Amino acid sequence: MITVGLINKAISVLFVVCYFYQVVYTLIAVLRKKSRVSSFRLHSYAVLIAARNEREVIAELIKSLKAQRYPSERIKIFVVADNCTDDTAVVAEKAGAVVYQRRDTIHVGKGYALDYLLGCIEADYPAGSFDGYFVFDADNLLEEEYIYEMNKLFSQGYRVITGCRCSKNYGDNWISSGYGLYFLRDTQLLNKARHLLGLCCHISGTGFMFSDEILRENGGWKYFSLSEDTEFTAKMIIAGERVGYCESAVLYDEQPTSLGQSIRQRLRWAKGHIQVMSSCGGGLARGTLMPGSARKRLSCLDMLLSITPAYVLTVAAVVVNLAGLLVSLTESSALLFTVSGLISCAVGSYLSFFAVGLVTTLCEWNKLGCGALKKLMYAFSFPLFMATYVPISVAALFVRVEWKPIVHRRSVSLSQLREAQK
Repeated sequence: MITVGLINKAISVLFVVCYFYQVVYTLIAVLRKKSRVSSFRLHSYAVLIAARNEREVIAELIKSLKAQRYPSERIKIFVVADNCTDDTAVVAEKAGAVVYQRRDTIHVGKGYALDYLLGCIEADYPAGSFDGYFVFDADNLLEEEYIYEMNKLFSQGYRVITGCRCSKNYGDNWISSGYGLYFLRDTQLLNKARHLLGLCCHISGTGFMFSDEILRENGGWKYFSLSEDTEFTAKMIIAGERVGYCESAVLYDEQPTSLGQSIRQRLRWAKGHIQVMSSCGGGLARGTLMPGSARKRLSCLDMLLSITPAYVLTVAAVVVNLAGLLVSLTESSALLFTVSGLISCAVGSYLSFFAVGLVTTLCEWNKLGCGALKKLMYAFSFPLFMATYVPISVAALFVRVEWKPIVHRRSVSLSQLREAQK
């Protein structure tokens, strides 16, 4: 049983070694200020929305797009109603979007829907009609300056840019707040630091844009894994592309509130990460080790560390401790040693994630849509949310996962959201 204890310590040390750099990222994000963009030109954009049975929420997204403080003639909104069984297409068209309907139960997922939508746009609009493409989920709401702020960074030469992701329903419960803290840390602390250091930022599902050049160079949207955002990011990094981060471009999205729905969604993400590790892990490793620019090598290493060690070490810890627990059942002293070791690991993990949640809470206090007491309480529950990733990570190795839509019901306007967050 001493062996199990030593392995647990080794895994803990590896976690620290692999992720200490994120502590440095956090310090950089907190201490360094962003630079101002003084001059820029106006570009024309297509907005891409893949929607499946989203009639409850899609109109508010389109309304927030039409309320952008950016020339309306330079924004065209496109929706692909993907295998819908409701009137999403009718609602979206009535709200002012150009709508295409897709029926394909074989090629299922957001990546396929985006590829189909881009193909429709290519067929119906002249080449060069749009300088760039925004991607949003149907439940999103945008601050009025979103496209204006992203355009400023686009004018600086960034061909792929991601924005700040906040939660519509942060204060609902420990699950929605767990998502909210996770995404805020990922964008405002980690991506902000990456951007300041000149490294490649990571795209997080929704609220990003890419140039028409990127689309043409890649022959369309060819990212079809269960985590197409992670796949897209990894392949951009391998290609030497620098993804920028625009912290002043803020969107809000609805997070799951039921544990069952959350597990289903994150199981898909975990399976998608396995797919990305399989398809891109070698390229990222080569990019890290082979001669090249320091920026690309560090970006490859950062991405490799983001998708690989946590998963591998978590599964290793579960396997080792379960094996140790089974072996120790025959001897009471060994069982006590194993259980005490597990408790020690659990306490250490809780304190680590509590620190992460608390730092994010304090740094992004004004972006959390609930009262002060709830904000602090959710810092304490954040480690529990992260702990649910342990069985999810293990299950992803064995469970067949298919893309399934997440139900969105929170139909609120931007003004209603602001009022609720006061």
